[in-house]
Amino acid sequence: MKNLKYYLLLIPIVVVLTAGGFDAKKIKLFNGKDLSGWTIYGTEKWYVEDGLLICESGPDKGYGYLGTDEHYKDFELELEFKQSADGNSGVFIRSTVEGTKVSGWQVEVAPPGHDTGGIYESYGRGWLVKPDPEKDKALKFGEWNKMKIRVEGDRVISWLNGTEMVDFSDAKIGAGEGGICLQIHDGGGIKVAWRNIKLKEL
Repeated sequence: MKNLKYYLLLIPIVVVLTAGGFDAKKIKLFNGKDLSGWTIYGTEKWYVEDGLLICESGPDKGYGYLGTDEHYKDFELELEFKQSADGNSGVFIRSTVEGTKVSGWQVEVAPPGHDTGGIYESYGRGWLVKPDPEKDKALKFGEWNKMKIRVEGDRVISWLNGTEMVDFSDAKIGAGEGGICLQIHDGGGIKVAWRNIKLKEL
């Protein structure tokens, strides 16, 4: 009987420790202070302000990327973004950049009506999959949005504010290697804020 009471007392402790261990597996990709662990590609603006990561069009109005120094294969990525202006941006997975030419796959971040959450292959096949148009209402333009991306093997699933946007499998993505890149689109007039960028390797 004493042993039973002992084990019953241990159960909540084990549950707490297990939950804490799960949370500890998440890596903060952005520390809220500077761009440590990231590399800027191109001449567009990437900076930290009030604990937020900001991307903004520069005078060249070209493409710009901010890429992780580390590569990640299978993972769940969670982040929040707020589009202050045009908002045409994106999150690249298993990607590399040379100059401002990116190789990899983009989960779209864009203004309303432009397929946020869809998957685009730059300098390749173009759009691979777009969300159903009615799912576009999940985007809150000008407000904070939560995006989740799960990449495992050849499968990519994206969510926006809890709504599953796409679930797509592709052999070429499955063979891809590289890091996480945030994009600023060319054309000028774009400004997007990012925060709470966390990754859990699978």
